[in-house]
Amino acid sequence: MAYPKLIENLIEHLAKLPGIGRRSAERIIYHLLNDSKENVDALTNSVMTLKEKLRFCGTCNHLTDQDACSICQDPNRDKTTICVVEDPKDVIAIEKSGSYRGVYHVLLGTISPQDDRGPEDLKINGLINRIKKGGVKEVIIATDSDNEGEMTALYLIKTLRPLSAPISRIGIGIPAGSSLEYVDISTLSMSLSSRREIKP
Repeated sequence: MAYPKLIENLIEHLAKLPGIGRRSAERIIYHLLNDSKENVDALTNSVMTLKEKLRFCGTCNHLTDQDACSICQDPNRDKTTICVVEDPKDVIAIEKSGSYRGVYHVLLGTISPQDDRGPEDLKINGLINRIKKGGVKEVIIATDSDNEGEMTALYLIKTLRPLSAPISRIGIGIPAGSSLEYVDISTLSMSLSSRREIKP
């Protein structure tokens, strides 16, 4: 028996989300149909507000609903240490480890020739400008250990080295080819604390 077109359309949209196949989409729809109108309205409004009000921090490119994210605004963070990551999800992963009290710079991607994405497509200039302002004592490169992450790390090292800020790279304990998003908290914490400085 075929679903009404309204349900079929929603199944198609939900099934495009990560980790949700057709069966999961059907279960979600049945849950929504059985839920109260108030709860469904609240969910809808939350999604719309997310799209309308969420933006990238003007300093580090992390997600925020203000001009600056909560980390950049926090006076207790160590502004002399910048951890460079690929994606806002990586900031969340590192924050969960509780082992880092510096600030971040989110590149919003990696260098990937096969996807026609080069250095000019990343938020690297903002990082360079932050370092040039002075006061940065360490730049920690925390891109993933896959090919794109390593390629991006090598480019950053080459680009940032003339700026005289010490550069280090995480990696101990993180399996090759893995994403920070999926590394367990204890491994990520160890990797940060035992980072190695990149010598000229």
